Amino acid sequence: MKRAFCDLHLRANPKDVQAIQQLVNKVALFGYRMISIPFTNRLNEPELSQLKAASSQAGVDFVSRADYHPATENDLKHFLRKFRRRFEIICISCDNKEVARQAAKDRRVDLLNFSSLDFRKRFFDRAEAELASSCLAGMEVDVKPLMVMEGPARVRLLMSLRREVALAQEFHVPLVLSSGVGEGRLVRYPRDLASIAYLFGLDEASALDAVSTTPAAIVKRNREKLSNRFVAPGITIVKEGKTQ
Repeated sequence: MKRAFCDLHLRANPKDVQAIQQLVNKVALFGYRMISIPFTNRLNEPELSQLKAASSQAGVDFVSRADYHPATENDLKHFLRKFRRRFEIICISCDNKEVARQAAKDRRVDLLNFSSLDFRKRFFDRAEAELASSCLAGMEVDVKPLMVMEGPARVRLLMSLRREVALAQEFHVPLVLSSGVGEGRLVRYPRDLASIAYLFGLDEASALDAVSTTPAAIVKRNREKLSNRFVAPGITIVKEGKTQ
């Protein structure tokens, strides 16, 4: 089966046009067909246009994405009210349990990211997995730490990821594998990226899905919701005055 590979988390400065073009060209050369470089708490239209132009030139589909680190539940809700309809992907970094629980049960959140390297600050447990499963939130795993860390710290992170990925699979939480890199030298081929997931318990098919069909499906679902033709899940306008 031919796959369209995605990397929804390239970390680069949207203002650095030259560096962006070089990075986009490299990921395109490596076989990615859908990418995203996150904004934070606002969308800069000129920068977005530049990113889309650079991606289009390289033959890559660019996805608008916002990453946010809310301090509290109310902070998260305020952000979602203001920005949900401006981005195709919303990813919430869950740095405390209050935020993690609210993000998992809010249908406006697409991806949950647990970036802390301290196992005591990683809040993806059974309750979190159950909430995420019921609200369709996916769990994003960035592989960059596994590429640059060594020794006991890397082992501890792998142990946490094995536990979290097992819970995600048990509760059918979508898994998205992203690079989290911003330098060309750290870019890996999609299948090499997927192979890293074997270290924390994903089989070949699941790992490849996590860098292709799963992120692509999330983007497709949100683009449909953001379309002017969208009415409700399963209902879209096909002609003026008619719905299906």
